[in-house]
Amino acid sequence: MFSGEIEVDESYFGGKRKGKRGRGTGERKPRIWLVEARRKGLHQNHSRCLKGLVATIIECKVVPDSIVYSDCWKANNVLDVSDFKHFRINHSVLFADVHNHINGIENFWNQAKRHMRKFKGVPKAQFSLYLKECEWRFNNSDLSDQLLVIRQCVKRYLR
Repeated sequence: MFSGEIEVDESYFGGKRKGKRGRGTGERKPRIWLVEARRKGLHQNHSRCLKGLVATIIECKVVPDSIVYSDCWKANNVLDVSDFKHFRINHSVLFADVHNHINGIENFWNQAKRHMRKFKGVPKAQFSLYLKECEWRFNNSDLSDQLLVIRQCVKRYLR
């Protein structure tokens, strides 16, 4: 369970670059992400982002009376009447307002998309594994920590 300050955001992956972009595209698959205290992340993979689904994910993963930051996406309206203190940031006006921002999640989406762009396409069957790798890299951003964890896994595997 997450507690304290939590950032909530969604991003879309896949589909062709031409034509309609953003939330209304049919081929693009949304991903919902929660970040606790602007550090650790939790990825949720869903084919559709509905009002009830976003609320269910947050209610299952976030302690009541926590502070939830989100953008002005209409599916986040359900958080206004929930057990959380909900603050919004309108990206069309500004990206940060003193303490009210979701820049931690936006940072993750930027890192994940930049990392996956190197592969020039990721197979749909393994996409969630690639995203989990990005999550692990985000949560363990220090390269020495990453190498330590990898060495420990190799030692366990070779036993």
